[in-house]
Amino acid sequence: LLLVVGARNSSNSNRLREIGQESGVATYLLEDVSSLDAKWLEGVETVGITAGASTLEELVRELIEKLGAFELTIMHGIEEHIQFKLPDQLRPAAA
Repeated sequence: LLLVVGARNSSNSNRLREIGQESGVATYLLEDVSSLDAKWLEGVETVGITAGASTLEELVRELIEKLGAFELTIMHGIEEHIQFKLPDQLRPAAA
């Protein structure tokens, strides 16, 4: 089972959900812990949790606490340092 924490209108969160589904894993997008359906967990031995880029860490932690009966293994991903430049029309004028 893969749980993606993020906003329903987030293209990033939706893409994470799509990747899970394309991989053949039951995947659900949750905006917060109240969206969790206990039926999803029936017969599940492993739960993966990921989150959209702008998702608050607090929401992920709340979900982890809700699933407290599971053994937690944190897998660190690749840290990225990508910066996107503002389009010229949005950059402040030079003083």
